[in-house]
Amino acid sequence: MRTMNTSQTSSSQTPPSGGAVAIIGASGYTGAELIRILLNHPHVSIKALTGDSQAGKDIGEVYPHLRFKGLPKLVTLGQVDFSSIDLAFCCLPHGTTQTVIAGLPAHLKIIDLSADFRLTDPVQYAQWYGHEHQAVGLQKEAVYGLTEIAREAIKKARLVANPGCYPTSVTLPLIPLLKAGAILPEGIIIDAKSGVTGAGRSARQANLFTEIDGGISAYGIASHRHLPEIEQALGQGIMVTFTPHLVPMNRGILSTIYVKLAGKHTADDLRTILHKAYSSEPFVHILPLGIPPSTHQVRGSNDCLISVFADRVPGQAIIVSAIDNLVKGASGQAVQNMNVMFGWPEITGLQLTAIFP
Repeated sequence: MRTMNTSQTSSSQTPPSGGAVAIIGASGYTGAELIRILLNHPHVSIKALTGDSQAGKDIGEVYPHLRFKGLPKLVTLGQVDFSSIDLAFCCLPHGTTQTVIAGLPAHLKIIDLSADFRLTDPVQYAQWYGHEHQAVGLQKEAVYGLTEIAREAIKKARLVANPGCYPTSVTLPLIPLLKAGAILPEGIIIDAKSGVTGAGRSARQANLFTEIDGGISAYGIASHRHLPEIEQALGQGIMVTFTPHLVPMNRGILSTIYVKLAGKHTADDLRTILHKAYSSEPFVHILPLGIPPSTHQVRGSNDCLISVFADRVPGQAIIVSAIDNLVKGASGQAVQNMNVMFGWPEITGLQLTAIFP
């Protein structure tokens, strides 16, 4: 029988104060997904939504599915009174967040869904993102928020750098296996496929229906910006081969990971290690032998499904993981991190059953 840590699923104490939130950049996909999730959170009140290009509009004009929810109008960042806000989710594009967060009041807890605070080394950040880090002092206090791995640090954090979607799908299975010495750090190959929402809501020719429908394409080959994030999370100076692909679906990530077994370890050993690592976790599930995960099985949920298979090549194994890129890969994990920061059960607001068909 699967059991869960009571600290993640229930609480005998009255929830601590907090829960007034602002969403900065609410007009993007991750902002809209945050709203959808937080509307069902019992301890949260959405006090401010910003979207400079959409300021003055009801959020229902931008996202019709959010009409009639009693939400505040979209405003510019400068119009928000942060004195009554406890936590801000920052959903701005990469490269625009550092100066914004540096200018926010010191009392705010912040969860940044961009990549601006994920890389701990400002020099490495500049190499991969093409400009100098604009808030180096603040970077030192940022905690990388892969919840299942960094829970204790997140509890004490003021600023959490929410992980990227691809890194979440890849590092959740790999970190416990590397820690256990069950796989070699060399020769890890990651073949990952993502839905179109991973590219954001901006109008781009490459994302048009006629450009995407009926095909699949690789991109960012050997140069995707999630590469250093994945390698940083894995540690030990590990380098991986990572190739992402764009597939014609709205949401979801399926990562197929090829690993070399260490010593006499088998694929069954890997499955056992992952079961032990995540047996008490509410959102990470190891599927039964021989059953691969599908993006349909996680769509709209905060779950990560993982399977392990023996490769026909001796000494190798194949790991497959699936997440929803907008939920566990972004907004759902952000809410999970918020729950940890405020001392609430981690499942609060996140008991989301996958949408199927």
